[in-house]
Amino acid sequence: MTPNTAASLDLLRRFAPGTPLRTAAELIMAQGTGALIIIGTGPKVDEVVTGGFWLVDVTFTAQRLAELAKMDGGIVVDDQANTIRAANVHFMPDPKIETAETGTRFRTADRLARQTDAAVLAVSEEGHLRAEVFSGAARFTLQSVTELLAEANQRLQSLERMRYQFDDSVARLDRYEADGLASVRDAVGVIQRAAVIRSIGRDLDTIAAEIGDEASLISLQAEDLEDGVAEIAELVNVDYSPRKPRKASSMWKKLDDLDHDDLFSAEAIAEALGYPSLDHGVTPRGMRALAEIPRLPDSVRDAILRRFGTYEKLINASDDQLAEVEGVGAARAATIRSYLSRGNGSGSIDGSLR
Repeated sequence: MTPNTAASLDLLRRFAPGTPLRTAAELIMAQGTGALIIIGTGPKVDEVVTGGFWLVDVTFTAQRLAELAKMDGGIVVDDQANTIRAANVHFMPDPKIETAETGTRFRTADRLARQTDAAVLAVSEEGHLRAEVFSGAARFTLQSVTELLAEANQRLQSLERMRYQFDDSVARLDRYEADGLASVRDAVGVIQRAAVIRSIGRDLDTIAAEIGDEASLISLQAEDLEDGVAEIAELVNVDYSPRKPRKASSMWKKLDDLDHDDLFSAEAIAEALGYPSLDHGVTPRGMRALAEIPRLPDSVRDAILRRFGTYEKLINASDDQLAEVEGVGAARAATIRSYLSRGNGSGSIDGSLR
């Protein structure tokens, strides 16, 4: 289901195995009757409903919904799935709404979701039984826990491989920085792998929401593999970007606008972030090095970067020069010098355009 938003993940959780809505869908599939159910209320829903009969204070249960689905018409359930409001109704969505769905029931469900902004459950009764949930322009298929766990394991394996590649690209950037041989390709390589990891992580968030209570281990494994990745990529971009970004979030916004396939293209990543050619030589600003220093306020770090501009100038600065920067002072200058001396030549540095 796309996009991966808080609202969409909440909807997935409402249809997770063991929930009343999921149980209802499974009962309907088991009896082979099919169904078309709107989960929502309000004027937009009322204007697409005709015929049938309206119910008063009928509490929602999975069994009641399945029984009502044996009739030919559609069903209306309130937003919170607490009550069943109408049954055996006929839905009349705007036929001008474009849809790529095939089959009358799923085409109607897609149009209903787009027109009303409500969630719509469609269960097929012909051919291969399946249940689909539509919400706005998004949709997802209700899969079994076995299928979802298998998909989650595949994603976790991909995430593990990509994390290895990410760590390797960071180590390579460190080496090239220390030798003065870093290029845009090396910096973008780190950011690119972080973007792919972030994308896989989002897929796992979606799967975890679909699985429900049994997904805690999957979420924990994913969090471990994603740990620190976004932060390192953000520091690398601040170091190397020709635009001197002030906020890391701006990088992710640009990358989120790319097509999924573009995340696997270093050229597309570089273009989106405003980098020059991939083979352009770069030197670090020093952001990653300063990020290693504990209890260094962002305002002081930024002032240091503005004062010295490049990592080379930073590591060659004297204690007195460091102390002159606003917010540093003699004591903090000594601490900064100590940490920079440890990192000098070790490869733990970061960057800016040359």
